[in-house]
Amino acid sequence: MTGTSYPHLLAPLTIGSLTLRNRVVMGSMHTGLEDRVHDLPALAAYYAERARGGVGLIVTGGYAPTKRGWLKPFASEMTTRLQAMRHRDVTAAVHGEGGAIALQVLHAGRYGYHPLSVSASNRKSPITPFRPHALSSRAVDQTATAFAKSVGLARKAGYDAVEIMGSEGYLINQFLAARTNDRTDAWGGSAEKRMRFPVEIVRRARELVGDDFPIVYRISLLDLVEDGQIWEEVVELAHRLEDAGVSVLNTGIGWHEARVPTIITQVPRGAWRSYTARLKAEVSVPVCASNRINTPELAESVLASGEADLVSMARPLLADPEFVAKAEAGRADEINTCIACNQACLDHVFENRKASCLVNPRACRETTLVLSPTRHRSTVAVVGAGPAGLAAATAAAERGFAVTLFEQSDELGGQFRLAMRVPGKEDFAETLRYYRRRLEVLGVDVRLGTRARGSDLAAYYEVVLATGVVPRVPDFPGVDHPSVVSYADVLSGRVVAGKRVAVIGAGGIGVDVSHFLAHDPREDFDDWMAHWGVGDPAVHRGGLTERKPRTAVREVTLLQRKTTPIGIGLGKTSGWAHRAVLKQSGVVQVTGVTYDRVDDAGLHVTVDGEPRLLEVDTVVVCAGQESVRDLVEALPHAHVIGGADVAAELDAKRAIEQGTRVVAGLADRVPAGR
Repeated sequence: MTGTSYPHLLAPLTIGSLTLRNRVVMGSMHTGLEDRVHDLPALAAYYAERARGGVGLIVTGGYAPTKRGWLKPFASEMTTRLQAMRHRDVTAAVHGEGGAIALQVLHAGRYGYHPLSVSASNRKSPITPFRPHALSSRAVDQTATAFAKSVGLARKAGYDAVEIMGSEGYLINQFLAARTNDRTDAWGGSAEKRMRFPVEIVRRARELVGDDFPIVYRISLLDLVEDGQIWEEVVELAHRLEDAGVSVLNTGIGWHEARVPTIITQVPRGAWRSYTARLKAEVSVPVCASNRINTPELAESVLASGEADLVSMARPLLADPEFVAKAEAGRADEINTCIACNQACLDHVFENRKASCLVNPRACRETTLVLSPTRHRSTVAVVGAGPAGLAAATAAAERGFAVTLFEQSDELGGQFRLAMRVPGKEDFAETLRYYRRRLEVLGVDVRLGTRARGSDLAAYYEVVLATGVVPRVPDFPGVDHPSVVSYADVLSGRVVAGKRVAVIGAGGIGVDVSHFLAHDPREDFDDWMAHWGVGDPAVHRGGLTERKPRTAVREVTLLQRKTTPIGIGLGKTSGWAHRAVLKQSGVVQVTGVTYDRVDDAGLHVTVDGEPRLLEVDTVVVCAGQESVRDLVEALPHAHVIGGADVAAELDAKRAIEQGTRVVAGLADRVPAGR
């Protein structure tokens, strides 16, 4: 395969005075490196690596045009000439790698996590604790001018373009929807007046920077909230923005408060492409598709079918900065694919931590997590080919060590092989495909079906133990009953559960197993959209309609000892959706459970002091894991990583980062005989 396999994706495109080398846009995503001056060198390195990897246009995280527009206290802003001059190092780093970069101007509105937040009205957001102040008519006008000023400062900073954030429920979107705009002045009261704010922003920005400087506007195609925009309003806004001077329309799907998942791994790939195509048919400026497009094949399909002119991929470029270069060189099978887990990127950001990537822990750590080449090809043994071991083996080989990978089973992947069988997590298989290919390219000696012993490892200079975990077996009468099985038995397919199932343990694994057991494999894309209530925005305001009930294939009861709500520890940006699926599937959830016994009648439990009998056919145990550490005592100087170090619930994020960091710190030792 060569780059000619993606002729549309790799074709140049001229926008105003800017010619992009291809149609790949690295979409905006806040990383936490934007907020402090001392992080600008790290931000420059992060973007430079993506530019070096061939992306056509990089869009930064959001920069506020005013202090009231901050995402959080003292967050990123572009309001002064000094700030603009400091950004010259960022833009120069990207230009030095042949790339182009746009600054995103974003006013958080009522999503601002601080008491200074403002909005079109004083209606509080459900995802922040602060009620915003309603902007006065004069303040609205001043804010529109502030947006334009930020655009002008971006040009002074050396940016090649700007993107004005009008989507995802931020301030501009708040002006556009009756849900958040109850004004009766010139900036609200009708759809036409609600559109005035974004149109004025673009018009003033265009007057300030002239005709040739590209202005991208991120438009909300589907608000996916009650009292959102209807399609006719979206199209009318697009036309007005064209007239005001927009160069490109980038597409956004859903507000952050929407109760429809739009980017997590549950969402089918390319789920929103048809909506982009509908907008493209209405306008004359280039249109950019976004959300859940994570392979060059899918991106090429979107462009080749005429559904869009560009494709925005944010997290896929976090996962693999060489995404474009690999596609162009015919090495698409070597791309480290984004699995849309959100665990190290968006979950980190919403926890006020710096973003990274589960499958690429070097993301946003390019200056601190460095895999420096070795001068001497000393030997490294890695035991265990789960996520931790795979990360360690590939990182060691990338540094130049001679690596042998031992795995006692006949397949790579460890617990990841189980995770990828959960409905909506099929993309996890891409990570194993990537590692399998990477081991081959790097020449790692992979020994499957081989149980490593201490004597086998004595000859290696460094030994990394990534022997993983085994399911924990709880202690209660009847745990050895034939109806009791482990989550590994069920997810691997070794055991097929009966029609009535009790799941013991409601952590991440228990939630996944419950979804797996209740899911109807006959469900297709249309069913997915119907279950989440996504309708035609030309008919249903905001693109929302009544949800279609799910049909569960089993009766599932999910139980936990704790009295806290089930799923409370799941990821902030995806946990709510997983909990919603359980509810939609009729999974019965019980907390504060004491497990008494299992016998032929079923599972006997006590809840709130009352005994209960669950007449089930199968009891699936998801009660945690135990580390496999049989080699640790025999090899006291070995590096222990992943589940072998700490038995936590399939924590691939920690495992992959730990494997990479351990190898980054290995000493450069001279092999014997030299």
